Amino acid sequence: MSGLVDHLTRLSGPVALVVIGLLVFAEAAVFVGFVLPGETAVLLGGVLAGTGRLSLAALLVVVLATAIIGDSVGYEVGRHLGPRLLASGPLQRHQGRLLGAQTFLRERGGWAVLLSRLTAFLRAVMPGLAGSSRMPYGRFLLFNALGGVLWGTGVVLLGYFAGNSYETVEGVLGKASAVVIAVVLIAAFVVWRVRRSRAEP
Repeated sequence: MSGLVDHLTRLSGPVALVVIGLLVFAEAAVFVGFVLPGETAVLLGGVLAGTGRLSLAALLVVVLATAIIGDSVGYEVGRHLGPRLLASGPLQRHQGRLLGAQTFLRERGGWAVLLSRLTAFLRAVMPGLAGSSRMPYGRFLLFNALGGVLWGTGVVLLGYFAGNSYETVEGVLGKASAVVIAVVLIAAFVVWRVRRSRAEP
């Protein structure tokens, strides 16, 4: 974390925007968002915008564009390579979490794409899962764009207004995201159980 802070704060404005954009794009485009500090970079970008080091408008454009485009690339990768890619490389250690994400996608559809923005792992794998499951791209793009706008704008503004308190905000953001996802998954499970019990003779 401290290394990323030091690196970004030493960069000129345009270069910092490029680095932030690449980290956000790569999160879902190459399925490694759970090891890339994309959200942290966006939060720090907001801090830099708050101090005048970056243009807030330019930062928002870069973050929103790369978030949506990166997920679209991840969708296409999943559509063409599918399960073969999800079963290879670093994802092999996360098969249990992948199964949970697939169940989440089946139960919630487009809303799962939107809500996946809240955690790094789901942000990384959900576009590929949506592509491999053949979710219609138009539906994926709608929820992906909506999620990207809400997430990108929210995290940038959190950093912008948090200033030097960004580390506290980052910790709260991570915990809050985990709680929201847990609540949604529990609610989806309860609805599934109720529907199943009603369908049983």
